[in-house]
Amino acid sequence: MRGRAPLHTAAAGILVATLAASVLAADQLSKYLAIENLPLREAVPVWGEFLQWYLVYNPGAAFSLGEEYTWIFTIALGAVAVAIPVIVVRSVRSRVWAVTLGLLLGGVLGNLFDRLFREPGFGVGHVVDFILTPWMWFWMNPAIYNVADMFIVTMMVVVAVLILRGVRLDGTREHRETPAEPDEQVKD
Repeated sequence: MRGRAPLHTAAAGILVATLAASVLAADQLSKYLAIENLPLREAVPVWGEFLQWYLVYNPGAAFSLGEEYTWIFTIALGAVAVAIPVIVVRSVRSRVWAVTLGLLLGGVLGNLFDRLFREPGFGVGHVVDFILTPWMWFWMNPAIYNVADMFIVTMMVVVAVLILRGVRLDGTREHRETPAEPDEQVKD
């Protein structure tokens, strides 16, 4: 960010589009390979109990929450998929924000594609999940996810860090006022 000229709108857009397309392609290719090569609902050890392949079709959100409301997830993903390009065109001039939003958009598009085009039908499709980490269970069902999910979660953490660090979309930083030092007290 320091010493670099801000990105032009076109450069930010190209960077975001390229990264989003790359993540979308990686996500859909990995899902295709999972569907073609993995048994449904049967653990295939990759690295013992730490990492396994486990193919499922998830109608809900994380940990299969909200299975009855698949269409709401489709609308939410669609809204994010529209909002990110609008934000990029209007405001993003920072490389770190362009990379972050591009990778996030790719993850969102990967799961949106599933919601729109997979069974049981348009807008209510089930997301293909196949990465199982049994140790990551958060007192619920074990975590089963996909490539898109990894980018969504990771980039949302990066968004939070950027916001907390005061990095604006244009690459400038918020200058927070430091509290004035208390006047020295006169001692008698």
